[in-house]
Amino acid sequence: MINPSSEAVRYPDLFQDIEARWQARWRDADIYRAEESSSRPKYYVLDMFPYPSGSGLHIGHCKNYVPGDVVARLMSMRGRNVLHPMGWDAFGQPAEQDAIKKKVNPRNVVPMLAAEYKRQMSLLGIGYDWNREINSTDPEYYRWNQWAFLLLYERGLAYRKNAPVNWDPVDMVVLSNDEVVDGRGWRSGALVEKRDMAQWFFRTTAYGDKLIAGLDNIDWPEGVKTQQRDWIGKSEGCEFELVVDRGDSATVRVFTTRVDTVYGMSFVVLSPEHSLVEQVVTNEQRAEVLAYRERAGKLSEQDRTAEGRERTGVFTGAYAINPVNGHRVPVWIADYVLAGYGTGAIMAVPAHDERDFDFARRYGLPTPVVVVETEADVQNPPSGSDLTVAFISKEGYAVNSDAFSGLPVKVAARRITELLVSKGIGEAKTNFRLRDWLVSRQRYWGTPIPIIHCKACG
Repeated sequence: MINPSSEAVRYPDLFQDIEARWQARWRDADIYRAEESSSRPKYYVLDMFPYPSGSGLHIGHCKNYVPGDVVARLMSMRGRNVLHPMGWDAFGQPAEQDAIKKKVNPRNVVPMLAAEYKRQMSLLGIGYDWNREINSTDPEYYRWNQWAFLLLYERGLAYRKNAPVNWDPVDMVVLSNDEVVDGRGWRSGALVEKRDMAQWFFRTTAYGDKLIAGLDNIDWPEGVKTQQRDWIGKSEGCEFELVVDRGDSATVRVFTTRVDTVYGMSFVVLSPEHSLVEQVVTNEQRAEVLAYRERAGKLSEQDRTAEGRERTGVFTGAYAINPVNGHRVPVWIADYVLAGYGTGAIMAVPAHDERDFDFARRYGLPTPVVVVETEADVQNPPSGSDLTVAFISKEGYAVNSDAFSGLPVKVAARRITELLVSKGIGEAKTNFRLRDWLVSRQRYWGTPIPIIHCKACG
């Protein structure tokens, strides 16, 4: 039995001595360097680069990086030429907020934090090839981000436009939808505001068809593929223009996958953030509309479109003209319509859409029937006031639709699209639920977007 008072129980000190000696030997021998000229099979292990902020590593970092080290060592013992690099994701909000808290420039803080993280990772004995260490704030690194950005820009895949964003008034930064929790910023806890700001986007929707087609070539569970297809959300339909009846040239464009139901449009809905709202709202409705828009801005998109949620809205006081029959239909705003999808405006056909039906019943709006199930129903279609639920079907026959009545809905859709195109106010169009990727943030500490804005030369 070991005597507790003996020198043999100095295990912690002994381990530290042994670790320091062997880690120094491994470092001097550079045993984790990936050999570029090796004939051994290559194997790449990449861990997520940490954000160097705070006081250093915590136990969560160990949980994240030790398994990667285990895999790298296993593959090395199996004879692979392992590349296991490490670097610092040092741009962005965590480093910036840490610098603000310490009242220093992040350019001066990040190198010290990265050095401390590296020291602590070395103490853990993780086998990184430090010869390949990178730092995302190094101009020699982010120049390649800028090169890629300009390549996308030259090919029309990077563009700038005004868009509604989630604004954190405390951190003074744009947040993604995932960074908004219960209407508050994930870091500051401040109530998030909706603002319209100039933003840079990557045109990911240009790859919608390729993304869908590519799902056929991967060995994934069919349920996961279905989720991906739904997330991409390809919709083929018609986009057309309605004149707002207010004595000027104001127009609103709507996208629909069911243009065959256009004769059943009984109101138009704009997203609360739509740029047309300020232009068309009447003085009598202005206060109510602006108050509703402020409330909607505090909700996430997930909350606004949640299944089973009661649909609410406010009448703007304006009317639009249905281009196929000349009917005046009221223009509303409602939070279930999102600015970032389609045109940010919809034609509402309550007799044939569940959300529109619930909305129409709540606010006493008409529900004209324009599609019936069978050809026999064409001569005696039901009254909209008799409906208890919306009639939704991809098949059926058009009714109450002038010259298009009696046609199968797919034929009616094609011919109505042709009519709108001939009038110069419509076009066949494909939309995606997939959004273009917003890549800019209103913060100091980030990769500079390599575009110069000059008042003199553009």
